[in-house]
Amino acid sequence: MRVTINQIKEMKQKGEKITMLTAYDYSTAKIVDEAGIPLILVGDSLGMVVLGYESTIPVTMEEMLHHTKAVVRGAKQAMVIGDMPFMTYHISVDDALYNAAQFIQDGGAQAIKLEGGVTVAEKVSRIVECGIPVMGHIGLTPQSMYQLGGFKVRGKTLEAATKLLEDAQALEQAGAFAIVLETVPAQLAALITQRISIPTIGIGAGIGCDGQVQIINDILGSFTDFIPKHAKQYTRLTDIIRAAVTEYDNEVKSGSFPTDQQSFSMDESILAELKAKY
Repeated sequence: MRVTINQIKEMKQKGEKITMLTAYDYSTAKIVDEAGIPLILVGDSLGMVVLGYESTIPVTMEEMLHHTKAVVRGAKQAMVIGDMPFMTYHISVDDALYNAAQFIQDGGAQAIKLEGGVTVAEKVSRIVECGIPVMGHIGLTPQSMYQLGGFKVRGKTLEAATKLLEDAQALEQAGAFAIVLETVPAQLAALITQRISIPTIGIGAGIGCDGQVQIINDILGSFTDFIPKHAKQYTRLTDIIRAAVTEYDNEVKSGSFPTDQQSFSMDESILAELKAKY
């Protein structure tokens, strides 16, 4: 059985920290799942760290479904959450329902995530009513980067902080099972966490959240265009991969790869017969 939304809610009630990571392919999802991570997000961040876009905005449903299917094939225990891309839930409730259903029915995900608070509460409610678990996302919402003026901390003024608290409460009332708080002052994130009954998952929101999420490429050091302030590199795969590729290149050029160990053989009598014939 996969991790369920009830188990995630119970973790908050028991005071157990919740870990979430992104994954975008079969092999990575398999590793993350085997490590016991309960939540795997197929984030639209794949647009930047996998596809090389400048932001998450160009990411399409087709791209998201393609990667979600791969992750679902790799993860057997974790709950896989599909990230609704830009303008796939903004236009109407019908659009939101249709695209959310695609993640579940076609992509194989067990839940979806979307950005926004009060403005999307009605859509969240309808999606939940149709049996699809929803994770909210407030604070810095990358799909609104042009409206927000870039990647900036959200909630530093009384007005902005009040809005975030109201957004969180609206998502809770709409039936969301958890909320991502991105790039929010730690004190505010802790307050929101205390004021709502559903789990908060922080990214750049301090230790007071019920759980944490990071982009897998950031913690592995495999994405080097920039390193977000909220990320910690637990290793530097870029250096490891570069060293391996360089060694491979050198061995090919020197003739030391492949060896007999990486080669296949045939019966010498057949080879002799072939040479005699041709």
